[in-house]
Amino acid sequence: MNPPSETPGGAIGTGPAPLLLCDVQALAGAAPAPAGALWKLAESGRQLDANLVHLPPGESVATHREPDLDVLLLVVAGGGTLGSPDGVQPLDAGGLLWLPHGSTRRIDAGPDGLSYLTVHRRRPGMRIGHRAADAPQGGPPGT
Repeated sequence: MNPPSETPGGAIGTGPAPLLLCDVQALAGAAPAPAGALWKLAESGRQLDANLVHLPPGESVATHREPDLDVLLLVVAGGGTLGSPDGVQPLDAGGLLWLPHGSTRRIDAGPDGLSYLTVHRRRPGMRIGHRAADAPQGGPPGT
């Protein structure tokens, strides 16, 4: 195995290079932002999925349960609420939430709308053949 080589400026020169993907605050601040995904991670070979989602004022993601994936949710702009069986908690810009697999939740945008980034393990792609007994079941993407 060859040791990593240093390039000018001290950067390590092996493996794929880090890549700046977008400015989530600029995307979330574009007015008027359409409802839905403003950006999706689409790089080949990735192990994660990520989405920047926008909900206009008063819109919501209906109550649902994600049986298989833990999700990190970072509020980028606006605000709203996250409802769960334990109650309702505010969502404010900068808030980082862990939505554990198996949890039930509902997301409601406040009067300024709500933009949030979700990150979770990538679901396997569709395949022709028999489904394994432990294969993930579908749910709303990135919530």
